[in-house]
Amino acid sequence: MTARRKPCRLANNSETQALTIAVLKGRILSELCPLLAAAGVDTQPLETPDRRLIIPTNGGAFQLMLVRASDIPTYVAHGVADIGMSGYDTLLESDVALAERLDLNIGACRLVVAAPQDSAKRGMAIPWVKIASKYPNVTRRYFRQHGIEATIIKLVGSVELAAAVGLADLVVDLVSTGETLRANNMVELETIAHITTRLVVNPASLKMRHADIDRFVNAMREALPAAQMA
Repeated sequence: MTARRKPCRLANNSETQALTIAVLKGRILSELCPLLAAAGVDTQPLETPDRRLIIPTNGGAFQLMLVRASDIPTYVAHGVADIGMSGYDTLLESDVALAERLDLNIGACRLVVAAPQDSAKRGMAIPWVKIASKYPNVTRRYFRQHGIEATIIKLVGSVELAAAVGLADLVVDLVSTGETLRANNMVELETIAHITTRLVVNPASLKMRHADIDRFVNAMREALPAAQMA
């Protein structure tokens, strides 16, 4: 069992507010907790079944907010959270002004363009192309860069189904192993971006609480190799 680091505590007095950190709900949280713990954040409240969405820890030095992944850029952009841990795909889609300070190297996958096998040989050169994706902004920008004005169909569920039933010609989606694409007779055409979880900061917080944020970011940076070896 790897010993936890000594907590990197911030001063906790009437003049210092808790540093608010938005963390992702769901699967990525299990990868994020060892990093936070190695950086000195008491993650025990996150590991205990609880319905709270705002969790004070480290004697009030930190305040953890459990946020849906797609909402993290919004909470950080509006200053509700000083710091957020967000997938790069979500940051690309939201296109809000945040300061990216660290690549956490967790949740690695790729955002790709994919097509049904029987039409993949045409590539992206399809007249009046229709594309299904959870990422309409990223998709629109990418295809415009390639000189293609596409019809974007935003979906929340499995976008592979849209290609299988003829709703869309192509899909833009996240893949890790590619098993879901292969199971649905689809192939990758192009990679739009390599995705990992990033640590982002509200620009105003970065100015007002520079020392506190730098201390936390440096602790997280040092925690990366420790967590990977654990």
